[in-house]
Amino acid sequence: MANNRVYSMYFSKIYPLLLNKAVKKGRSQAEVDAIICWLTGYTKEDLVSLAAGTVTYEEFFRKAPHLNENRKKIKGKICGVQVEEIEEPLMQEIRYLDKLIDELAKGKAMDTILRK
Repeated sequence: MANNRVYSMYFSKIYPLLLNKAVKKGRSQAEVDAIICWLTGYTKEDLVSLAAGTVTYEEFFRKAPHLNENRKKIKGKICGVQVEEIEEPLMQEIRYLDKLIDELAKGKAMDTILRK
């Protein structure tokens, strides 16, 4: 049930939260956008449109043009849970993004965040 609440939230409401988390730690919107684009395959123009629209977080991930294959290299805890052990695929995608934004806010270099 809690997942349904997250899934039905609008990306336009979540995007500013992701952005704020990074910006208040001295990172830029361009870095946040680069992370989201790397993970999902959306373009910067797509993000502008999606952030102004009514697409749900579930739709945002399900309709992503190309989920980066290297996202499976993302390891570690987010909200006390190992991201690589999350069984529900959509929640795992959401937590991958959370983890990347956390790493950005903690000062990691972009080339480290964007697993190659």
